[in-house]
Amino acid sequence: QVHLVESGGDLVQPGGSLTLSCGASGNIRNVGVMGWHRQAPGKQREMVATFTVRNDIIYAEAVKGRFTISRDNTKHMVFLQMNDLKPEDTAVYYCNAGILQTGSVVWRDYWGQGTQVTVSS
Repeated sequence: QVHLVESGGDLVQPGGSLTLSCGASGNIRNVGVMGWHRQAPGKQREMVATFTVRNDIIYAEAVKGRFTISRDNTKHMVFLQMNDLKPEDTAVYYCNAGILQTGSVVWRDYWGQGTQVTVSS
């Protein structure tokens, strides 16, 4: 079994900052792609920031210059530092990872349960 657990979501005023954290746990042999997506009410889920298979970083245009993704491979964790938050950043933020379980040869895609970020005055 593998689990992804996010934390750090909160209510914050416009212009404020938050840091989201996500940790993968379980029978993990290796972690590849790791990133963040979000889903606002009435909208489709969208990629926010992610590490690719080659460990390149991709950001959505809407968050470039404001959000920073980082990871700690020793702890199977990924973080999202969010600065200058705007009301349109309000969404449930989901962690996503490609994981190879111990004893397996198949990479599988895992998602966390989500953490709510609300930007409002």
